[in-house]
Amino acid sequence: MIPFEKSILDNSVTVSSTTTSPTGSARLSQGGKERTDPPISIRARDEILEILTFLKDFNLEIETALDLSTPDPYYKMATHLIRNHLEAKPVTPSSLTAEAGVPYATAVRRLQEMQQAGMIEQRPRTRTGKSYTLHPSADLVEQWIQMCGRLKRLTAKSFGGDSREPGMQDYYFGGSYIYGQSIQPPQVLPEPLTLSGGLRILVHGDPTFMVMDALKRQFEQVIGVSIHQRAFSIDRLHEEALRNAQRKTSRYDIIAVDLPWIGEFATKGILLPLDEIMDVGRLDPSDFHTAGWRAAHWAGRPYGVPSQTTPELLFYRKDLFAEEGLEPPTTTDAVLRAAERFHDPSQGRYGIAWNAARGTALGHQFMMTCADFGQPLFNLEEIAGGFDADNLDRDDLLPTIDSPGGLEAAEYLLALAQFSPPDILSMSWYERIRPYAAGKIAMAYGYTLLAPYFELDPSSPAYGQTGYLPHPAGPNGTPVAPVGGYVLGIPSNLPEERRADAVEALIAFTSPEAQKLYIQNGSRTAPRYSVGADPDVSRLSPIFEAVDGMSWRDELQFWPRPPVPQICDIINICGQELHDMLRGIVAPREALKLAQSRAEEVMKT
Repeated sequence: MIPFEKSILDNSVTVSSTTTSPTGSARLSQGGKERTDPPISIRARDEILEILTFLKDFNLEIETALDLSTPDPYYKMATHLIRNHLEAKPVTPSSLTAEAGVPYATAVRRLQEMQQAGMIEQRPRTRTGKSYTLHPSADLVEQWIQMCGRLKRLTAKSFGGDSREPGMQDYYFGGSYIYGQSIQPPQVLPEPLTLSGGLRILVHGDPTFMVMDALKRQFEQVIGVSIHQRAFSIDRLHEEALRNAQRKTSRYDIIAVDLPWIGEFATKGILLPLDEIMDVGRLDPSDFHTAGWRAAHWAGRPYGVPSQTTPELLFYRKDLFAEEGLEPPTTTDAVLRAAERFHDPSQGRYGIAWNAARGTALGHQFMMTCADFGQPLFNLEEIAGGFDADNLDRDDLLPTIDSPGGLEAAEYLLALAQFSPPDILSMSWYERIRPYAAGKIAMAYGYTLLAPYFELDPSSPAYGQTGYLPHPAGPNGTPVAPVGGYVLGIPSNLPEERRADAVEALIAFTSPEAQKLYIQNGSRTAPRYSVGADPDVSRLSPIFEAVDGMSWRDELQFWPRPPVPQICDIINICGQELHDMLRGIVAPREALKLAQSRAEEVMKT
């Protein structure tokens, strides 16, 4: 048997031919097969290469400054792989081990470990596999891109970089981000789908999905079959999805899932894990807003594709604030002061609107308000940028409703009620936005998907006069934009003969081309960086630049609405007990105590 060290170095390695597809992705020919890598724009590539150069120089300074410093072969080989990958240069085993900066035998062992960990791939040049090159895996490329983004933010924060300077607001690392280029319209699939009876979709009855329904004829041309879409309100959608899961055969090929439901639907086996039925790389995951993509996972596996990434923001009237000489409110105290200033019921104008209707609506509002005060709804581990909502598949989760942060949130909602419309206790998703669009309210907490109510209506006093802010922070919190929205997933009881076509439809409906088309027809949600950066899209609304900026600053977070399996019941409990508090039936501490007790019981089931 030839030792591993010798077998690597004895292999003759030739460079695989590289071509570029119309979308900018690299196609590497490997023994007659083609592998398509996620495209990286020229601008992104150049910036990553600049960072690599900086890191190499910085690492050299560290190694020469400290006598006891030792090289890190993993780091050195990873950077060498990434650089050559971006420059389309071949990497041989001998050149990679030479780059490690450690003795030969050690370098070969480290190379083995990196291959076993899935960080490095061999791409055969010939059918025998005796000639191959080494390349970073898709996971390693994605991890490196994310690290470069974090490094850019850290240096800007530490050394005085200004996110407002040219080039900082509109740049994001992302696999399919082609800066400054217009995304083309959706193209007809090479092969039409063959779904008997057409494609069946279950969705939420919100503006974005209604845009999809209005474009149904166009998408029927794209996929080659008829489309049948059913839309429900949020609670009825949840009920129908659960009912559908009890059927022997799913009535739907694709269903829309609210992000907090992911844990419940995954643990109950309602959705198929995407990595079980498709090549997830085809979705270009790094192009999605990080928080939206992470929120689609349970136990490390993706269960849906972001169709909407719609954070809840504070909408405020820029013209009214300017008239009063007020700065945009960035703290909860500033919100209350502004709401009091604008509150004038005798003139039919009120300070602020929000979700205060009993049940699900108020429960969501309370949960996200807790985040304003740095308080998650469960005992999540604190990490950089917030709390860990990626690892919820555990047995020690406990509600933290009755907590100091929960009390601050409850008292803040009580204070807001003083400067809210008289029907605030019946206001939910749409009811809070309609009076804002009508000019009766100066501020409103609302999801970006509801912005069309005033952004597309020139007669609205809020038209062209709305500013967008993340949730203003309480004394112990930081600004946060709680991620809402829906993913599209495939039911686990969908017959196998329909799954492949359902996957193709899923990819088509969530592609950059489709997302851009939704926006051009009235949607105001862009789950992909590439779509928000498209010049045709960015001209339509300031909301896209605002949300992309929040994502860049790590304000876009999904931990305020963690996908715990019991979350729907707990949200409803909070919405019931806090509603009694707002009605004056119970005091804040008593409402929190009751909600905590009921939530603990739910967690035991």
